[in-house]
Amino acid sequence: MATATQAAIPIAPAGGSAQMRRVVMSSVVGTAVEWYDFLIYGTASALVFNKLFFPSFDPAVGTIAAFASYGVGFLARPLGAAIFGHFGDKVGRKKMLAATIIIMGIGTFLIGCLPTYAQIGIWAPILLVLLRLVQGIGLGGEWGGAVLMVVENAPTKHRGFFGSLVQVGNPIGNIAAIGIFAAMSQLPESEFLGWAWRIPFLISILLVGVGLFIRMRLEETPAFRNVEASKDVARLPVVEVITQHPRAFLTAVGLKISEIAWASIGSVFAISYVTGTLGLPRSVILNGLLAASFVALFSIPLFGWMSDRVGRKTMFYASCLFCIAFAFPFFWLLDTKDTTIITLTIVVAISFGQMVGFGIGAPFYSELFAARLRYSGASLGFQIGAAISGGLTPFAAASLMAWSGGATWPISIYLIVAALITLAATAVAPETAGTELR
Repeated sequence: MATATQAAIPIAPAGGSAQMRRVVMSSVVGTAVEWYDFLIYGTASALVFNKLFFPSFDPAVGTIAAFASYGVGFLARPLGAAIFGHFGDKVGRKKMLAATIIIMGIGTFLIGCLPTYAQIGIWAPILLVLLRLVQGIGLGGEWGGAVLMVVENAPTKHRGFFGSLVQVGNPIGNIAAIGIFAAMSQLPESEFLGWAWRIPFLISILLVGVGLFIRMRLEETPAFRNVEASKDVARLPVVEVITQHPRAFLTAVGLKISEIAWASIGSVFAISYVTGTLGLPRSVILNGLLAASFVALFSIPLFGWMSDRVGRKTMFYASCLFCIAFAFPFFWLLDTKDTTIITLTIVVAISFGQMVGFGIGAPFYSELFAARLRYSGASLGFQIGAAISGGLTPFAAASLMAWSGGATWPISIYLIVAALITLAATAVAPETAGTELR
């Protein structure tokens, strides 16, 4: 398959190991803040929003409505990718990173200030959805810039490893999001729903300040500086990606489908399933998700390191086969209601269903596109795939279970279909491990 390439130009590597460490650290910290902001909404959707912002519905419909508002953030991410991808390919990666973290932080902080349905009626869910749109736009633009800051500075033979390190910001953000909700959930229900749920959203403004300070100290990537020096800046990079390189673009979209479906089922939907359908305490599923995020701190760079040695495609094939094989056992194991089994099930599902593709995808999507289109191409592929699968999956899962009278087999079929789509995308993708960026 032909990738979106251009004539090769020399790209200077990062100025030594110290500079590479600084680039990686700043990207990880900033990305952790962004993911924290985005992921606390998912946890709140399952524990809070269905009660405080959609209370007029019966429990099942209220949960579906809360997940629908969660999905809005995913649907907004392609818009953020298009906007910030356009300017990231025209004026640089660094400036977009500063803008996106500010947008994300303001949106998250304001969610913590929102009055509830009981206080302002229908305006409460309307404002909640609008702020979720702001979150989605911010994250949609942030991811590509953070990844490219590392990928475009990394040595060729270790690009999978260094690129995957950016994704460690996800489990760090997840640990912070779930950890603070787990702490707040120890309070009596009346206090948790009365005021404590707001704390995770309000403290975001402090984290944004730290992330912004770190990001402003970065230098622009050598790849983009070379594009500027050669006067090869794309006029309309998003349009060029879609019209002139549709195969690379659609491949990137397909590579995302299975991974984000498992992320949504293994975390967001599992919270609702374990606490609502199985009737277990919140702490059971939250502890499982915390354990999975802790394991991901080590598994993501391990998978990235492995992809440099055995190839990106081999790792994606292995993950897809796991997703197909584990789709039915996942729910069987949760249904045991055994705390230890549930924790191990969540860890295994997140590690091999999500984190393989999530960690390796960062360098893989980026390698499909030339430097002049890389921000737009990688971001759009990642975020459109996330919108199609991640935004719809919790909503679809809740709807399928309601349609089937509480059975989970339709959700397992859904996960298998998602894995087959990613398997097909992997088959047509080029192997990019060890190849020079263009």
